[in-house]
Amino acid sequence: MARAGGDDWEVTVAAPEFFHGDLRPIHTENMPGELCRLEKVPAFLTNRIHIFFYGRRLRQILRGGWDLVHCWEEPYIVAGGQIAWWTPRDTPLVFWTGQTIAKNYPPPFSAIERYSLARCAGWMARGESGVAALLPRGYDRKPHCVMPLGVDLDLFFPHRSAGDRIRTQLSWNAGLPVVGFLGRFVEEKGLRVLTAALDKVEASWRAMFVGGGPLEQYLRSWGARYGDRVRIVTGVPHDRVPGYLNAMDMMCAPSETASNWREVFGRMLVEAFACGVPVIASDSGEIPQVVGDAARTVREGDANELAHALTEFLANEALRRDYAARGIERVRTTYAWPIVARRHLDFFDQLLERGAG
Repeated sequence: MARAGGDDWEVTVAAPEFFHGDLRPIHTENMPGELCRLEKVPAFLTNRIHIFFYGRRLRQILRGGWDLVHCWEEPYIVAGGQIAWWTPRDTPLVFWTGQTIAKNYPPPFSAIERYSLARCAGWMARGESGVAALLPRGYDRKPHCVMPLGVDLDLFFPHRSAGDRIRTQLSWNAGLPVVGFLGRFVEEKGLRVLTAALDKVEASWRAMFVGGGPLEQYLRSWGARYGDRVRIVTGVPHDRVPGYLNAMDMMCAPSETASNWREVFGRMLVEAFACGVPVIASDSGEIPQVVGDAARTVREGDANELAHALTEFLANEALRRDYAARGIERVRTTYAWPIVARRHLDFFDQLLERGAG
């Protein structure tokens, strides 16, 4: 946003000094070349997302006379309520939410959500399914838009030699195509469906699972049956993810809808697109809207259909090249960070103009 805004916008980012991430602990750090100013603020209980909260340093920052405050916390959690309470009344506040299912939250979260919604000038959802879920719950009273995640095309791009280096590190020589997974090792990501599908595929393959989570031991036990054809890789920092993506001949995102969750966006989808990796994905949640015709989609939870798609991709390199080209085109025209950043600023401009009017 700092780059896209040019001389019109000056961006300051306030972020927790430390956060318990899904895949690994995160210590916030300054990155080379950033044009925005970074303020690291204390945050507490970050391993409990609904009740984690910020220290008073954030309150001091929010009272700094900003033209607009953009909040990347959910409007129903304690941290989101803090930001709504601490932001001065005459400063427009915009929430960005990942909700995709209409839920009635228990107290005090229901009260926090009502207050945050009443207080904000507008809100963003990661996808169309989020907008559809929230509009009937009173969110239609405020300006809103769909705002997807973006991808850094200077970091994520086709780089075969980087992928070859990863394969060498894994003691894999050239030969069998690699089926990849990237993300959290949790039930809702469809890992049991993917392993069941691979069990059904008669063609030769290798499989690489990159991420971390409670299903790690399940994956290792399953993979032991296939010896060195399966690799489980954990603890990978984000700036090394492109190398692992480039080591894949295809990536699978077999997410499954649960009673309290469905795929919100799928960052791994656009990152795979950017690296020129063909994608096979389920139709869970927002995935069909994110991928369009740039990925092969299958019914969520259907191991037979996923196995059929894998078999086609493994047997047809031309088909893989076609989907790789589609993915690159989609990410360059829709999800590149400069495009997503400009969409943010255009929405902010609309809200500021509305307030001035």
